[in-house]
Amino acid sequence: MGIVKEFKEFAVKGNAVDMAVGIIVGAAFGGVVQSLVKDVIMPPIGKLTGGVDFSDLVVVLSEKTADADAVTLNYGVFINALINFMIVAFAVFMLVKGINTLKRKEEEKPKAPAKPAEDIVLLTEIRDALKKA
Repeated sequence: MGIVKEFKEFAVKGNAVDMAVGIIVGAAFGGVVQSLVKDVIMPPIGKLTGGVDFSDLVVVLSEKTADADAVTLNYGVFINALINFMIVAFAVFMLVKGINTLKRKEEEKPKAPAKPAEDIVLLTEIRDALKKA
């Protein structure tokens, strides 16, 4: 019975729940970022570069034979993945930068001064009354 209780405490802890929410939101955000890169950012880049696609770049290590397929080093696919990563990383950076800017603006707002405690207000009134007398 001890392990069930221990698991229950772990599963409902704030940190575990926060982590789970973060993972779920992160996965959903990953889909949004992938769509942004694939459907919004890459088409203009492809147009500017004349549709350059590096996925066909390979180094043939051994030719295809009747018994085996060719063995290739597909470095072009890696270059494409690297470019996609750089675009996604930049998009996420810009998003985080925007969020941080909004947070800073929120922090810079002057806060209203705290009202003095009731006893301080009473003492101030007494002082002012004594000055008038």
